[in-house]
Amino acid sequence: MYVAERTAPSVTHAERRQPRQARQGEPWEYMLNGVSTRVTITVVVPVLNEAANLPALFAALPAVHEVLVVDGKSVDGTAEVVNELLPSARVLRQDGRGKGDAMCVGLDAASGDIVVFIDADGSNEPAEVERFVLALVNGADFAKGSRFMHGGGSSDITPVRRLGNAVLRRWVNRLYGTRFTDIAYGYNAVWSQHRDLLRLDCEGFEIETLMHIRAARAGLVIDEVPSFEGKRKIGNTNLHALRDGIRIAAVLMRELADQHINGHRKQSRLKGKPA
Repeated sequence: MYVAERTAPSVTHAERRQPRQARQGEPWEYMLNGVSTRVTITVVVPVLNEAANLPALFAALPAVHEVLVVDGKSVDGTAEVVNELLPSARVLRQDGRGKGDAMCVGLDAASGDIVVFIDADGSNEPAEVERFVLALVNGADFAKGSRFMHGGGSSDITPVRRLGNAVLRRWVNRLYGTRFTDIAYGYNAVWSQHRDLLRLDCEGFEIETLMHIRAARAGLVIDEVPSFEGKRKIGNTNLHALRDGIRIAAVLMRELADQHINGHRKQSRLKGKPA
């Protein structure tokens, strides 16, 4: 495993100050080493015909500075549902296609200090947003969800997807010196100041793997956060294990080629796990 060129600052564990529940649009406040720290949170929600799933998501989503719903040309009234249920949210029309492109649109448009990516289908637990934010406030640059570490889990992943995840994860860990326990999972968070380091540029579900690799290559301090993946609440998934597995493998090959040509490989550390 790589030894980090820089490590997370030595701090006591941050605690969220909640004299009252934050209102929509307000920053979250933490106490860190006795100093009050205020951070603004942008939640990015890529959607394609997810109108039926949005009521449950918005009902459970904590109040944040900004919610960006990136709509990939839905035809089920998704935008209208957003405007009705959460008028403060911004609906961004996606000119391209695919989840990866939608996440790029959201990341570019985010105005918060921290950007959290969450799926709209009900498989991600909105209450876990605070886990990801806390990981960043405590010194990480990038927080990635893990279904396979203690405290995480999944009621949705199939044996084929689990096997594919294990193979790809071992490949990434071997190539980049990381110790990831999960790969290709959609619940992630990053400080918005690092968006240029990630240089996201793919369209499909391979976007999460690309984010994890780019974060490692950029030398960012990465923290894994236990997360539970539930089943999609309504509708059918656009995920296809074989097709998306091939796309992920293609991303890995592309990143290796770019690294060989341009040498953009820095030392990275998985926060909390020594080299």
